[in-house]
Amino acid sequence: MGTATFKGGIHPHDGKELSKDKQTKVLMPKGDMVFPMSQHIGAPAKPLVAKGDYVLMGQKIGEATGFVSANVISSVSGTVKVVEPRLTVSGAMVESIVIENDHEYKAIDGLGQKRDYKKLTKEEIRNIIKEAGIVGLGGAAFPTHVKVTPKEDEKIEFVIINAAECEPYLTSDYRMLLEEPEKVVGGLKIELSLFPNAKGIIGIEDNKPDAIKKVQELVKDEPMIEVVALKTKYPQGGERSLIYATTGRKINSSMLPYEAGCIVSNTDTAIAIYMAVAESTPLMRRIITVTGDAVKNPGNFSVKTGTNLNELVEAVDGFITRPEKIISGGPMMGQALYSLDIPVTKTSSALLAFSKDVLASIESTNCIRCGRCVTVCPSHVVPQKLFQFVQHGDSESFVKLNGMECCECGCCSYVCPARLNLTQSFKQMRRSVMDSRRK
Repeated sequence: MGTATFKGGIHPHDGKELSKDKQTKVLMPKGDMVFPMSQHIGAPAKPLVAKGDYVLMGQKIGEATGFVSANVISSVSGTVKVVEPRLTVSGAMVESIVIENDHEYKAIDGLGQKRDYKKLTKEEIRNIIKEAGIVGLGGAAFPTHVKVTPKEDEKIEFVIINAAECEPYLTSDYRMLLEEPEKVVGGLKIELSLFPNAKGIIGIEDNKPDAIKKVQELVKDEPMIEVVALKTKYPQGGERSLIYATTGRKINSSMLPYEAGCIVSNTDTAIAIYMAVAESTPLMRRIITVTGDAVKNPGNFSVKTGTNLNELVEAVDGFITRPEKIISGGPMMGQALYSLDIPVTKTSSALLAFSKDVLASIESTNCIRCGRCVTVCPSHVVPQKLFQFVQHGDSESFVKLNGMECCECGCCSYVCPARLNLTQSFKQMRRSVMDSRRK
């Protein structure tokens, strides 16, 4: 089986064996539900409910403001306790709607009703995706209705489903490919119906042969859909790496995929599109892997948005030992947490707990100019030089040497023998450059 890939990248220990064979379990929430108004890139949503209001499951409680924004939907029925700032994964306090779950799950009219997407117009499909509050579920959280509304539909030649799941330890997409492949393919078909000249590609890393086989079997009679086996390498699922591996096309930081004739959706985003369009169900749940060497019984869970992370820890029977490091998301691009009193949001993909914080005990030393960071960089920049510019606060030279092309994947930090905090420093410099450009 020939495998598609890109230049650069690394092979970290993948840790997937802890949870990959665990069937996805539905986790019903116990406590209050917290819905931050900002769970996406762009303008925060505006609360549509106030303290004392009764809310139904599937009801829109936060409304998108502006073009790049997304609705927020309640995943339970119950009474609004308060609207106030609450802690989120980023460490920021975000305006949130807190709902006292009545555990009755009374739904809005029509929730779950089947409908034939072939009888809907493109405009209706896009509007359903918008109303459902769907965003990119691979981590970027870019509003999906914006992504599937490019300037010219005819210029889109590829709709790519990113099923690589290259982040170590994460197995939720893999489980979905095995458990709900029809919904993944169904979501792709709905997206293809928007673009008359597009072909569908489902890219899956070759360390998931059973998933590749299952999806290939499912699309064998679909001439416009192809399953591409990708080389198992990190960051194979990065948007630029994936587009290059599957189509040979290149994009840079100043381009969006549609400019190269591509639309990219994550596995779970495709499922969310299918559920919204074909099953009248807005985005109200995430598939989350709870794993790591400190976790008693790692597993994959279907979790309602708004659920407290402490309930996920309870679902895996707690920790074997007090973890030194807890991460929301994958170990390479996730966010370290100092509290678990945080809700599951649209961007939640995993909760990792490790008994040792390996990096905390390692001192960084001076750069020895070994060049390893240059070899593994999928964006083909020179991390060693960029780090010097960051240390001197020289944003002009940082930009000149293509620092904005960094995709913050963490490959350079991973291989650096001097243990320099490369990725974090580039992240901060990129943010400050983007902020000054906005001003």
